[in-house]
Amino acid sequence: MTRGWTLIDTHAHLQLSTFDADREAVLRRAERAGVEAVVNIGIDAASSLAAIRLAEEHSICWAAVGLHPHEAGSWSDSVKQELRALSQHPKAVAVGETGLDYYRNHASKADQMRAFQGQMELAAETQLPFVIHQRSASEDLLDALEASGMGASALLHCFSGSVEEGKRAAGLGCFFGLGGILTYPKSDELRQAVETLPSDRVMVETDSPWLAPQAWRGKRNEPSYVRAAAEAVASARGESFERAAQKTSEAARRFFRLEN
Repeated sequence: MTRGWTLIDTHAHLQLSTFDADREAVLRRAERAGVEAVVNIGIDAASSLAAIRLAEEHSICWAAVGLHPHEAGSWSDSVKQELRALSQHPKAVAVGETGLDYYRNHASKADQMRAFQGQMELAAETQLPFVIHQRSASEDLLDALEASGMGASALLHCFSGSVEEGKRAAGLGCFFGLGGILTYPKSDELRQAVETLPSDRVMVETDSPWLAPQAWRGKRNEPSYVRAAAEAVASARGESFERAAQKTSEAARRFFRLEN
């Protein structure tokens, strides 16, 4: 069947053991659902390497290499060197996921900021964009982005902020990743924010295996479900699904330089 659209899942973790039993079937379902690319995101050096290996095996897959804020206590020069080496791979398209998480606080705020700033430096050195995880830390994160002047290279993964947060981030040049949360009944405030975001900087994602859309809530998420996110974007913005698919895929290709 020929489609006039394709989708890109800009944030997944198919390299994790959760998918060991049926990873090939998951990727086949994604392709049948119209997904042209999946960016698998590292949370530490080992998972970043696994994302690279998966990308080597499957043309549909790409990789981001980074250290999650939960793991920020392990940030060091040697970790930075490991990630720098991985970032040289031709299928490595971003640094991350990095960022700040003051909700779980698995690492101190100081360690999280140190790792975040170190990975922004790595992104600048390698001329790659970077993928940001943020939870209960919006003000500190946006302040750090503003001070760095690197907002235009940042993708706010799983954006769930207010209209005001969206406007500030947009003013810094940020891109926005939208996923399953947008489909939840209680996400009215987020849907209002999405309506105001720059249409050329919005992307869709799944965060597989987590945060499945409402129709699969409580189950393992997978890239084939990314259509639900695109449908929710279309609904929030009052546009057709086909246009939402086209615009979000164009933004993803440009941000991750997939066209090259």
